[in-house]
Amino acid sequence: MIQGNLHFLSKIADLLTEEVDSSELTESLQTLLQEFAKVQSINFYVYDNVTNTIRDCINSWNIVEDGSDIYEAYESIKGFDFVINTKAYKLPSVISDITLKIESLCMPIVKDGKDFGIIKLLFDSNTSVNMEFLFLMKIFASQVSLKLQNIVLNEQSKINVEFHDSMKNIAKIIETQYELNYIVPIIGEMLDRFITDHLIYVFLKHNGEFELVWPKACKDERIYEILSQITPETEYILTNNDKIGAFPLMSEENDVLGCIIARSTLDALSKRDISYLEQLTRQSAITINRANSYSKILQYATIDALTNLNNRRQFELRLGQEIATTKRQNTPLCAMMIDIDFFKKVNDTYGHASGDAVLRGVASIIKSTLRESDIPCRYGGEEFAVLLPYTHIQEAKIVGERLRAKVEASPIPANIEDSDIQTINVTISMGLAEFNNQESGEELFERADKALYEAKESGRNRVCIN
Repeated sequence: MIQGNLHFLSKIADLLTEEVDSSELTESLQTLLQEFAKVQSINFYVYDNVTNTIRDCINSWNIVEDGSDIYEAYESIKGFDFVINTKAYKLPSVISDITLKIESLCMPIVKDGKDFGIIKLLFDSNTSVNMEFLFLMKIFASQVSLKLQNIVLNEQSKINVEFHDSMKNIAKIIETQYELNYIVPIIGEMLDRFITDHLIYVFLKHNGEFELVWPKACKDERIYEILSQITPETEYILTNNDKIGAFPLMSEENDVLGCIIARSTLDALSKRDISYLEQLTRQSAITINRANSYSKILQYATIDALTNLNNRRQFELRLGQEIATTKRQNTPLCAMMIDIDFFKKVNDTYGHASGDAVLRGVASIIKSTLRESDIPCRYGGEEFAVLLPYTHIQEAKIVGERLRAKVEASPIPANIEDSDIQTINVTISMGLAEFNNQESGEELFERADKALYEAKESGRNRVCIN
């Protein structure tokens, strides 16, 4: 029997030197343990000092709910070697002939002489084990404890890396973007990916009131109540047993620009979450402050910095001029609204640098396809608007189809470092409307926008006329 035990421990030692995650480790250990007993399952639970909760290492490090028998076993095992079924035991000094009927076995995971989790085995019914098996399990638990410490450290390191990546990415946004309606959703998505256990909401102040900017809806009235309590002196607010946190976005002049809200129905925000959110909020505020500064500088410019097309302000000036000309000369005028299909998927799949490359590429195709007298602009985000002077609707349809086909047939450089992906293909949807001499420029583009909506709803990559 001693030879078999040594063989088992040798296999465990070999396994623990391999690069495996907690799920793979569990599967392999269960297979080895079944050589000695009818082990039904094995799982690892680690105590999280930050949240004062126990986490399930196998199931995505989820928090184990209060009231679970895992908490009772974790408390019971302190100072003992095992919890067998529901009773705590210490091993005797010598191996005896005693056998025990067993349903479950919990063993401590030890770090620096202190328990920081438990290993739990479940057995088939009518299983009995002897003292030799329990001695073997004590050695087994010591070996596995070291491996689990490394897995936990790797998990924490991964979180730290993801945090610093998020900080870096938020800082980099401002290099190419200055429009808040484009920047804020990107920041919201980054925060949402990092703080995975909570829903994230981003509010900005407009005319003294908090307005939800990302995502599209928030129905929790408690959040609006918290927002009403925020002042320039507020560091952050926690409520609902720390399950909702409000983190103000502050300007350089110490005015409240907005607020980031983290909300959960299950888990309280941990000290680590709060620390990360404070730092991410500060970085987001810096980015938004710079965007506001750039916006003030660029509001008198005429060119969009990313695409080199007219910016929206310049476009609105040209729209007024062209409508005045059309009315005076009684000439045709058409409006074109363009949207890049599934643009969010491009950002999510390839990153925002590739998204910017796609915007530049589509803008270049638009500019090269249109006449010199046509007036294209970047309308906002992934939307473009075009004025087609001296153009009837059927002529505009021909231009639109030619542009749509050219975008579809033109691979765009992906701008991805260290990747085999060189190009990205996208399509566009388009809505057209012809000026009717009875409407304003705003109404003309509202009709073109309705046609764009129809194009997107009916399958995308097409041109529709209002």
